[in-house]
Amino acid sequence: MRSLILALALLAAAPLQAAPPVQPVEHVDLERYVGRWYEIARLPMFFQRRCVADTTAEYTRQTDGSIAVTNRCRSKDGDIDVASGNATVVEGSGNAKLEVSFVRPFKGDYWIIGLDPDYRWAVVGAPSRKTLWILARSPELPPADLEQALAIARAQGYDLSDLIYTEQH
Repeated sequence: MRSLILALALLAAAPLQAAPPVQPVEHVDLERYVGRWYEIARLPMFFQRRCVADTTAEYTRQTDGSIAVTNRCRSKDGDIDVASGNATVVEGSGNAKLEVSFVRPFKGDYWIIGLDPDYRWAVVGAPSRKTLWILARSPELPPADLEQALAIARAQGYDLSDLIYTEQH
C-alpha cells in the first residue's frame, strides 16, 4: 500500500509531457492532390462560423507553381459562401506543408498530416493543433476510412471533442 501511495505521489508531481510536434506526411504528389475535396469534419474556427453544409475545397495548380484555393460552403440561410486564396509549398517539406493566404499578408499553415495511399481522403492540420480538416474525394467517407483518419488526428495530439461533422447534400 505504501509503495502505491508513493507511486501516485510521484506521478502527481511529474510534469505533464507536452505532445510531440505535429508531423506532416513524408511526401505529397501535388498532381494527385489537386482537385475537389469534400469536408467530412473540422474543428470549429472563426472563418467557417457561417458554414453549415456542403463545404468543399478546390485546389488548382498555377503556372507559377502556387495553388489556387477556392473554398465553398452553404450558410444557414442557404447562400453559398466562397473564399478564394493562394497556397505555396514550404520548401523542403515534400509538398506536405503549405502556407495558405486568403487575405494578404496573413498566411496560415496547411499541413497534410494524413493521406490515403490512393488520395481518397486526407487529414489536414497545423502545428498549433487549432485547425483540423478531414477531407475526402467524395461527399461521404466509409466508416473504416473515417476511423483511420480520426486515429491519425488523435495520434498527432488533436483534441477531437469539438469536431464538427459536415452535412453534404
